[in-house]
Amino acid sequence: MQPDDVVRSRLRRQQLRAPQAATVDDALRSLLAVQSQEFAYARWSLAQRTGGATADAVEEALAEGTLLRTHILRPTWHSVHRDDLGWLMTLSAPRLHQGNKGMYRQSGVDEDTAARSGAILAEAVAGGAHKTREELAVILDGAGFPSKGLGFIYILMHAEISRILVSGAPVRSAGGALKQSYALFDERVNGSAGTALDREAALAQLVLRYFSSRGPATIKDCAVWSGLTMKDVREGLHLAADVAPGALGTLTADGIGFHLAAEEIDAVAGSAAASGPGTDGPGSDGPRVDLIQCYDEYVMGYSQSRHYLGGSAPYFPTGDAPIHVVLLDGRLAGWWRHGFSGGICELDVRMDRPATGAVKQALDAEVARYGAFLEMPAKLI
Repeated sequence: MQPDDVVRSRLRRQQLRAPQAATVDDALRSLLAVQSQEFAYARWSLAQRTGGATADAVEEALAEGTLLRTHILRPTWHSVHRDDLGWLMTLSAPRLHQGNKGMYRQSGVDEDTAARSGAILAEAVAGGAHKTREELAVILDGAGFPSKGLGFIYILMHAEISRILVSGAPVRSAGGALKQSYALFDERVNGSAGTALDREAALAQLVLRYFSSRGPATIKDCAVWSGLTMKDVREGLHLAADVAPGALGTLTADGIGFHLAAEEIDAVAGSAAASGPGTDGPGSDGPRVDLIQCYDEYVMGYSQSRHYLGGSAPYFPTGDAPIHVVLLDGRLAGWWRHGFSGGICELDVRMDRPATGAVKQALDAEVARYGAFLEMPAKLI
């Protein structure tokens, strides 16, 4: 298993290379959960895995409730398809509440506070009355609950993890920025997405979806990504073998086991067909530049085996440097961010090597693709 083969396979399975998803819905279903605390950039994480979805298409999915944005897994903001959020939250919630216990105590969110504030929040957003964070702060303040600081933050997060709140239709601020709103979980998830899964079925589903979309990856990669234990992931692999026999396979590199979609085994093992021209990755006919967000699943989907990225990300620079990731043929090659002026998207791209010749052409093509996603002119600054 050579590094180039791992890179090629991950790019392909994550749909950053062909065959890409037909729609935003399909991309989200494939990845199961997509980290999305910076939603302006997280929109691009989904759209760039399709044949040309725009920012408006992602925002429409959020408004309609096909895409739901909430705290889950580690926990941080993630986008999850409404058909998956019910069972995934059921699997994730016990560990989230356990992990938050210290912060609940510190912020004063005990069982009584959580129950009473949860009832107030549920009533406030019932019947499609989606409300922004600011509107909920006013309501909680009027009932004697914290409306700012850690107390407010953890009351909202407790309500999300407890399946009371989830994302509603986003609201545009006066300056044009999207603002999160909250809705009633059961109204957006449609009764936990039809079919409730027991814990064993949910574990099998998570493991299948993770390794199918992100493999080759390790058990520890999956555990850190999901917030579950390595024991849970091992159990999920055994259960997945019963649910979908032959769907996943295993390879070993440097004494570590990697799990992946079985159909990828020959490619990752270094077959001539996989490493030849036209694969749009290391060793292909020409370079490819990707601008991805720093929390993209191509980065955050791995912990133990993130070194295949070829650098350290995410990172938080001092000063006014960009934090989002430039890939050159699937490996870290610099940093970028966007800005807007006069109806034009201005891209600040700082590569770790001069972008000349074919690399410059590849970068220009990616800038044009980002402009098409935003449906506005885009240029390098």
